[in-house]
Amino acid sequence: MGKKVQFTAMEHASRADYDLVFEHDAENISGQAARVVDWLKMMDGDSPYQISRLDHCLQTATRAERDGADEETIVCALLHDIGDVIAPANHSQAAAALLRPYISAKNYWIVLNHGLFQGYYWMHHYDQDKNARDQYKDHTYYQDCVDFCANWDQPSFDPHYQSFPLEHFVPLIERLFARTPKACV
Repeated sequence: MGKKVQFTAMEHASRADYDLVFEHDAENISGQAARVVDWLKMMDGDSPYQISRLDHCLQTATRAERDGADEETIVCALLHDIGDVIAPANHSQAAAALLRPYISAKNYWIVLNHGLFQGYYWMHHYDQDKNARDQYKDHTYYQDCVDFCANWDQPSFDPHYQSFPLEHFVPLIERLFARTPKACV
């Protein structure tokens, strides 16, 4: 990038400076889908599971697709653990933040909270409350998140399950990130 803004503090910027910044941001956004695919590929490595983290994501998305989920939900199923690449300690929140400008409130809430809801399957092994998710039992999307975890996420560690390959999902990823991002304040 050749052109640079004229300011060294945002309070001194001009409209022309911000036009340049927003032009750069638009170019960066246009490459989002390709970066996400690269991040998914980074998940295709060694793991303590019987399959890679990528295979887990592919299984989750394949199950969603085979169950008749809409395209946005399938991409959310595919990317629900993408946060593992950059923020393993809060992967659900990282994945939700990435997706938020492009998805519905329902899918955002599911991705954001799936980590807690998955605790239903393992927390009791560590003397924690496996029903911690029930703090949200009156939330509009509570059952949707329970179903996401029960039907697609938690059973998707099976080395014998026949998932669709990553290439199958790339056009869906591209269409999702081609949407005009919503402002998230």
